[in-house]
Amino acid sequence: MDNIADILAKNFPKILDTDLVKGIIGNGKLESIDEGDYLIDIGSPIRTIPMIVSGSVKVMREDADGNELLLYYLKAGETCAMSLTCCMEGRKSEIRAVAVDPVQMIALPVALMDEWMRFRDWRSFVMNTYAKRFEELLETIDSIAFQRMDERLENYLITKAKGTESKLLTVSHQEVAQDLNTSREVISRLLKQMEKRGKLKLGRGKIELKGRL
Repeated sequence: MDNIADILAKNFPKILDTDLVKGIIGNGKLESIDEGDYLIDIGSPIRTIPMIVSGSVKVMREDADGNELLLYYLKAGETCAMSLTCCMEGRKSEIRAVAVDPVQMIALPVALMDEWMRFRDWRSFVMNTYAKRFEELLETIDSIAFQRMDERLENYLITKAKGTESKLLTVSHQEVAQDLNTSREVISRLLKQMEKRGKLKLGRGKIELKGRL
């Protein structure tokens, strides 16, 4: 793996402030997360903020009955808005973040988050993160409120493909159903309809999208 200085230049090119870069290099820790492992779970204290270097992360909420709701995906060059919010307010995690595939990241101590707000580049990074996630959350709300399940499914698959930068998705029908808070039978039926229309190809534990994303 490259060193942190090279990683910042490649994946976070807008972070240029010399003192901030030195702070990230001096305090950041390169970590690897295996596929399926949690970066953080609901109710856990937040001790580090992730800057994703490679791989993708699924961020979810959970209701009182244990049903999960997909919020958004993280990919290289991004961080988690919900983690930033919780750590700045001293709250325990309200989200679950799971590695969709092997993830490499820079883990930053939460104790530095307030201090680094004096850096313009860090403020811009944080605010851009909030803006992007807010837009994605609005899209999620709109899809739940106004879209049919087949439209939600198609948007979900496209979003997941863009997040993983691959048209071949390693995901089961049950996992898709959980993310969309519906039944596996509904998802299987809709996926088969989409396959008949030539939009995707189904395999065992895999979904391959066709056409342009």
